[in-house]
Amino acid sequence: MPHRATGLAALVLALLLAAAPARASEPACTDADLTAWARGGSLCLAVATYPAPGRTTAPALVAFLHGDVSRGGPADYLARAARRFAEAGGDLVAVALYRPGYEDAAGRRSEGSHNGRRDHYTPATIDAIGDALAALKAFHKARKLVVVGHSGGAATAGVLIGRKPGLIDAAVLLSCPCDVPRWRREGGRGEWRASLSPHDVAGAVPAGTTVVALTGTADDNTAPSLARDYVAALAARGVPATFRAVPGAGHNTGEGLWEDGRVAAEIARLAAR
Repeated sequence: MPHRATGLAALVLALLLAAAPARASEPACTDADLTAWARGGSLCLAVATYPAPGRTTAPALVAFLHGDVSRGGPADYLARAARRFAEAGGDLVAVALYRPGYEDAAGRRSEGSHNGRRDHYTPATIDAIGDALAALKAFHKARKLVVVGHSGGAATAGVLIGRKPGLIDAAVLLSCPCDVPRWRREGGRGEWRASLSPHDVAGAVPAGTTVVALTGTADDNTAPSLARDYVAALAARGVPATFRAVPGAGHNTGEGLWEDGRVAAEIARLAAR
Protein backbone atom coordinates (compact mmCIF):
# COMPACT_ATOMS: atom_id res chain seq x y z
CA MET A 1 0.00 0.00 0.00
CA PRO A 2 2.73 2.59 0.78
CA HIS A 3 4.18 1.92 -2.66
CA ARG A 4 0.79 2.57 -4.31
CA ALA A 5 0.39 5.85 -2.40
CA THR A 6 3.86 6.97 -3.36
CA GLY A 7 3.19 6.15 -7.01
CA LEU A 8 -0.12 8.04 -6.93
CA ALA A 9 1.53 11.07 -5.37
CA ALA A 10 4.21 11.03 -8.04
CA LEU A 11 1.56 10.86 -10.76
CA VAL A 12 -0.37 13.79 -9.27
CA LEU A 13 2.85 15.85 -9.00
CA ALA A 14 3.73 15.10 -12.62
CA LEU A 15 0.26 16.16 -13.79
CA LEU A 16 0.46 19.38 -11.80
CA LEU A 17 3.87 20.23 -13.23
CA ALA A 18 2.65 19.55 -16.75
CA ALA A 19 -0.33 21.88 -16.23
CA ALA A 20 1.69 24.65 -14.57
CA PRO A 21 2.01 27.91 -16.52
CA ALA A 22 5.32 28.65 -18.22
CA ARG A 23 7.83 30.67 -16.24
CA ALA A 24 8.32 34.28 -17.24
CA SER A 25 11.82 33.45 -18.48
CA GLU A 26 10.55 30.92 -21.04
CA PRO A 27 9.93 32.04 -24.63
CA ALA A 28 6.32 32.99 -25.34
CA CYS A 29 6.11 33.84 -29.04
CA THR A 30 2.49 34.43 -29.95
CA ASP A 31 0.93 36.35 -32.79
CA ALA A 32 -0.20 39.05 -30.36
CA ASP A 33 3.10 39.45 -28.49
CA LEU A 34 5.72 41.49 -30.31
CA THR A 35 6.80 43.67 -27.42
CA ALA A 36 8.53 41.04 -25.26
CA TRP A 37 9.19 38.28 -27.80
CA ALA A 38 9.51 38.15 -31.58
CA ARG A 39 9.56 35.18 -33.88
CA GLY A 40 12.65 34.91 -36.08
CA GLY A 41 12.26 31.91 -38.34
CA SER A 42 12.01 28.93 -35.99
CA LEU A 43 13.46 30.89 -33.06
CA CYS A 44 11.74 32.97 -30.39
CA LEU A 45 13.88 36.00 -29.58
CA ALA A 46 13.60 38.19 -26.48
CA VAL A 47 12.82 41.87 -27.01
CA ALA A 48 12.70 44.92 -24.74
CA THR A 49 10.37 47.64 -26.06
CA TYR A 50 10.44 51.34 -25.15
CA PRO A 51 7.88 53.58 -26.90
CA ALA A 52 8.82 57.26 -26.89
CA PRO A 53 6.19 59.65 -25.48
CA GLY A 54 5.91 61.55 -28.78
CA ARG A 55 5.41 58.60 -31.11
CA THR A 56 2.64 58.62 -33.73
CA THR A 57 0.84 55.78 -35.44
CA ALA A 58 3.73 55.46 -37.90
CA PRO A 59 6.86 55.93 -35.81
CA ALA A 60 10.44 55.22 -36.68
CA LEU A 61 11.53 51.89 -35.22
CA VAL A 62 15.04 52.08 -33.75
CA ALA A 63 16.39 48.60 -33.02
CA PHE A 64 19.52 48.04 -30.93
CA LEU A 65 21.67 44.92 -31.45
CA HIS A 66 24.19 44.17 -28.72
CA GLY A 67 27.72 42.86 -29.19
CA ASP A 68 29.16 39.46 -28.38
CA VAL A 69 29.55 40.13 -24.61
CA SER A 70 32.51 37.75 -24.74
CA ARG A 71 33.22 38.09 -21.02
CA GLY A 72 29.88 36.46 -20.23
CA GLY A 73 26.73 37.56 -18.46
CA PRO A 74 23.50 39.20 -19.65
CA ALA A 75 23.48 41.34 -22.78
CA ASP A 76 21.52 44.21 -21.21
CA TYR A 77 23.72 47.19 -21.97
CA LEU A 78 21.97 48.18 -25.20
CA ALA A 79 18.55 47.74 -23.61
CA ARG A 80 19.55 50.52 -21.24
CA ALA A 81 20.69 52.63 -24.19
CA ALA A 82 17.39 51.98 -25.98
CA ARG A 83 15.39 53.04 -22.94
CA ARG A 84 17.36 56.27 -22.52
CA PHE A 85 16.98 57.06 -26.20
CA ALA A 86 13.20 56.56 -26.09
CA GLU A 87 12.87 58.63 -22.94
CA ALA A 88 14.51 61.55 -24.76
CA GLY A 89 11.37 61.72 -26.90
CA GLY A 90 10.65 61.80 -30.57
CA ASP A 91 8.45 60.03 -33.08
CA LEU A 92 9.90 56.58 -32.48
CA VAL A 93 9.80 53.25 -30.70
CA ALA A 94 13.10 51.86 -29.46
CA VAL A 95 13.64 48.13 -29.06
CA ALA A 96 16.56 46.03 -27.89
CA LEU A 97 16.65 42.64 -29.60
CA TYR A 98 18.55 39.84 -27.90
CA ARG A 99 20.52 37.80 -30.40
CA PRO A 100 20.09 33.98 -30.39
CA GLY A 101 21.41 32.33 -27.25
CA TYR A 102 21.72 35.57 -25.27
CA GLU A 103 19.68 36.56 -22.22
CA ASP A 104 18.70 39.57 -20.17
CA ALA A 105 19.23 40.12 -16.43
CA ALA A 106 15.82 38.60 -15.65
CA GLY A 107 16.77 35.33 -17.32
CA ARG A 108 14.72 35.76 -20.49
CA ARG A 109 16.79 33.94 -23.08
CA SER A 110 16.47 34.05 -26.83
CA GLU A 111 16.25 30.62 -28.40
CA GLY A 112 19.13 29.35 -30.49
CA SER A 113 22.83 29.17 -29.78
CA HIS A 114 25.63 31.72 -29.61
CA ASN A 115 28.18 28.89 -29.92
CA GLY A 116 30.04 29.93 -26.80
CA ARG A 117 29.90 33.55 -27.98
CA ARG A 118 32.21 32.86 -30.90
CA ASP A 119 31.93 32.25 -34.66
CA HIS A 120 28.19 32.86 -34.52
CA TYR A 121 27.45 35.37 -37.29
CA THR A 122 26.04 32.42 -39.21
CA PRO A 123 23.42 32.57 -41.99
CA ALA A 124 20.80 30.93 -39.77
CA THR A 125 21.44 33.29 -36.86
CA ILE A 126 21.49 36.43 -38.99
CA ASP A 127 18.38 35.39 -40.93
CA ALA A 128 16.52 34.80 -37.64
CA ILE A 129 17.39 38.32 -36.50
CA GLY A 130 16.33 39.72 -39.86
CA ASP A 131 12.99 37.91 -39.70
CA ALA A 132 12.37 39.21 -36.19
CA LEU A 133 13.19 42.78 -37.26
CA ALA A 134 10.78 42.48 -40.19
CA ALA A 135 8.03 41.28 -37.84
CA LEU A 136 8.69 44.15 -35.42
CA LYS A 137 8.70 46.69 -38.25
CA ALA A 138 5.30 45.46 -39.42
CA PHE A 139 3.87 45.22 -35.91
CA HIS A 140 4.76 48.83 -35.04
CA LYS A 141 3.69 50.05 -38.51
CA ALA A 142 7.03 51.79 -38.65
CA ARG A 143 7.68 54.26 -41.44
CA LYS A 144 11.35 53.28 -41.30
CA LEU A 145 13.71 50.90 -39.52
CA VAL A 146 16.98 52.21 -38.08
CA VAL A 147 19.29 49.52 -36.68
CA VAL A 148 22.01 50.44 -34.20
CA GLY A 149 24.56 47.66 -33.81
CA HIS A 150 27.61 47.49 -31.58
CA SER A 151 30.57 45.22 -32.35
CA GLY A 152 29.05 41.81 -33.19
CA GLY A 153 25.68 43.53 -33.46
CA ALA A 154 27.21 45.94 -35.98
CA ALA A 155 28.57 43.01 -37.98
CA THR A 156 25.08 41.49 -37.92
CA ALA A 157 23.48 44.73 -39.13
CA GLY A 158 26.14 45.10 -41.83
CA VAL A 159 25.40 41.64 -43.17
CA LEU A 160 21.64 42.21 -43.04
CA ILE A 161 21.67 45.38 -45.14
CA GLY A 162 23.28 43.37 -47.93
CA ARG A 163 21.61 40.02 -47.32
CA LYS A 164 18.07 41.41 -46.95
CA PRO A 165 18.10 44.60 -49.07
CA GLY A 166 15.38 47.08 -48.24
CA LEU A 167 14.57 45.74 -44.78
CA ILE A 168 16.74 48.28 -42.96
CA ASP A 169 16.50 51.93 -43.99
CA ALA A 170 19.51 53.14 -42.02
CA ALA A 171 22.27 51.45 -40.04
CA VAL A 172 24.50 52.89 -37.33
CA LEU A 173 27.53 50.63 -36.98
CA LEU A 174 29.48 51.15 -33.77
CA SER A 175 32.90 49.50 -33.38
CA CYS A 176 32.19 47.32 -36.39
CA PRO A 177 34.35 44.31 -37.32
CA CYS A 178 33.13 44.92 -40.87
CA ASP A 179 35.70 42.54 -42.41
CA VAL A 180 35.44 39.54 -40.11
CA PRO A 181 38.34 37.47 -41.52
CA ARG A 182 40.65 40.48 -41.39
CA TRP A 183 39.47 41.35 -37.87
CA ARG A 184 40.30 37.85 -36.67
CA ARG A 185 43.63 37.75 -38.50
CA GLU A 186 44.90 41.20 -37.50
CA GLY A 187 43.93 40.60 -33.87
CA GLY A 188 45.86 37.34 -33.73
CA ARG A 189 42.63 35.45 -33.20
CA GLY A 190 41.54 32.11 -34.60
CA GLU A 191 39.66 32.02 -37.88
CA TRP A 192 35.85 32.08 -37.80
CA ARG A 193 34.84 29.80 -40.63
CA ALA A 194 31.07 29.75 -40.08
CA SER A 195 30.49 33.50 -39.87
CA LEU A 196 29.30 35.89 -42.55
CA SER A 197 30.98 39.28 -42.95
CA PRO A 198 29.58 42.67 -43.99
CA HIS A 199 32.34 43.19 -46.56
CA ASP A 200 31.25 40.04 -48.41
CA VAL A 201 27.79 41.46 -49.16
CA ALA A 202 28.75 45.12 -49.55
CA GLY A 203 27.98 44.88 -53.26
CA ALA A 204 24.33 44.09 -52.53
CA VAL A 205 23.61 47.05 -50.21
CA PRO A 206 21.00 49.23 -51.98
CA ALA A 207 21.69 52.88 -52.69
CA GLY A 208 18.66 53.80 -50.59
CA THR A 209 20.23 52.53 -47.38
CA THR A 210 22.07 55.08 -45.23
CA VAL A 211 25.08 53.79 -43.31
CA VAL A 212 26.97 55.63 -40.57
CA ALA A 213 29.92 53.89 -38.90
CA LEU A 214 31.70 55.19 -35.80
CA THR A 215 34.74 53.65 -34.14
CA GLY A 216 36.95 55.01 -31.37
CA THR A 217 40.56 55.81 -32.20
CA ALA A 218 41.61 53.91 -29.04
CA ASP A 219 39.54 50.82 -29.86
CA ASP A 220 41.87 47.86 -29.25
CA ASN A 221 39.33 45.28 -30.44
CA THR A 222 37.91 46.53 -33.74
CA ALA A 223 40.42 48.81 -35.45
CA PRO A 224 38.91 51.92 -37.07
CA SER A 225 40.23 50.83 -40.47
CA LEU A 226 37.81 47.88 -40.53
CA ALA A 227 34.78 50.15 -40.67
CA ARG A 228 36.51 52.91 -42.63
CA ASP A 229 37.47 50.61 -45.50
CA TYR A 230 34.03 49.00 -45.57
CA VAL A 231 32.35 52.42 -45.75
CA ALA A 232 34.70 53.44 -48.56
CA ALA A 233 33.60 50.38 -50.54
CA LEU A 234 29.93 51.30 -50.04
CA ALA A 235 30.47 54.95 -50.93
CA ALA A 236 32.27 53.94 -54.14
CA ARG A 237 29.03 52.28 -55.24
CA GLY A 238 26.91 55.33 -54.46
CA VAL A 239 25.60 54.16 -51.10
CA PRO A 240 25.27 57.14 -48.69
CA ALA A 241 27.83 55.84 -46.21
CA THR A 242 29.94 57.83 -43.75
CA PHE A 243 32.73 56.85 -41.36
CA ARG A 244 33.63 58.89 -38.31
CA ALA A 245 36.48 58.23 -35.92
CA VAL A 246 35.73 59.19 -32.32
CA PRO A 247 38.91 60.63 -30.78
CA GLY A 248 40.17 58.74 -27.72
CA ALA A 249 37.20 56.39 -27.48
CA GLY A 250 37.64 52.68 -26.81
CA HIS A 251 35.54 49.66 -27.70
CA ASN A 252 33.29 48.97 -24.73
CA THR A 253 30.64 50.82 -22.77
CA GLY A 254 32.22 53.46 -20.56
CA GLU A 255 35.24 53.94 -22.82
CA GLY A 256 34.09 57.13 -24.50
CA LEU A 257 32.23 55.96 -27.60
CA TRP A 258 28.78 55.77 -26.04
CA GLU A 259 29.34 58.94 -24.07
CA ASP A 260 30.25 60.92 -27.18
CA GLY A 261 27.29 63.04 -28.25
CA ARG A 262 27.82 62.19 -31.91
CA VAL A 263 26.43 58.68 -31.47
CA ALA A 264 23.06 59.82 -30.08
CA ALA A 265 22.97 62.68 -32.57
CA GLU A 266 23.43 60.34 -35.53
CA ILE A 267 20.71 57.99 -34.30
CA ALA A 268 18.28 60.87 -33.72
CA ARG A 269 19.06 62.36 -37.13
CA LEU A 270 18.40 59.11 -38.96
CA ALA A 271 15.23 58.41 -36.98
CA ALA A 272 13.83 61.85 -37.72
CA ARG A 273 14.47 61.87 -41.49
